[in-house]
Amino acid sequence: MKYILIPALLGILLSNCKSMNKTQKGTAIGVAAGATAGAIIGKGKHSVVDALIGAAVGGGIGYLIGHHMDKQAEEIKQAVPDAQVTRVGEGIEMTFNSGLLFKINSATLSDEAITNLSKVAGVFVKYNETNILIEGHTDNTGTPEYNMDLSKKRAYAVSSYLISKGVSASRMDIKWYGENQPKYPNDNESNRALNRRVELGITANDKMKQEAQQGKLN
Repeated sequence: MKYILIPALLGILLSNCKSMNKTQKGTAIGVAAGATAGAIIGKGKHSVVDALIGAAVGGGIGYLIGHHMDKQAEEIKQAVPDAQVTRVGEGIEMTFNSGLLFKINSATLSDEAITNLSKVAGVFVKYNETNILIEGHTDNTGTPEYNMDLSKKRAYAVSSYLISKGVSASRMDIKWYGENQPKYPNDNESNRALNRRVELGITANDKMKQEAQQGKLN
């Protein structure tokens, strides 16, 4: 029933936008985004999405932050076309297939990974008013203990390289989950490849939120 009601709620909210001012529109859109994200979270455990929604401010401030994140997301897509980039709430979810970053059972960055991370690092340096969550994940091949350690090493390999390219370590939160958060069933090699991944969650820091509150965020 809730998945039926959510589209109806969004339609009611957004159909009234013509009569709203900018702040009111932002509030309505914030409510809509929250409802949609709630439905996404309800489908399964997904820590990056949870973190993005948990960091949301909502209302007119959230609308301004989201608009600013739209621009950053577009630049990330242009810089790294091979990555999956999705706007969630007021933040950005970015997923690297580990096959593009590492060789099998390795935490050493590939040449292609270095190229892609260099490009995305440039975007992160340009948009420096964000926090960056970096998560390592694996499939269920191997022991849980091995996978947990491998996901940790891969998450730190990504963060270390970004730091080497000028992204401040103070902006980063590094986590790893081994095989515990698959996006797809580990029932064939294609799905296992998708579960071997590094995910990033990009959210507004306190400075961006303050600028949005003061109406200074472009």
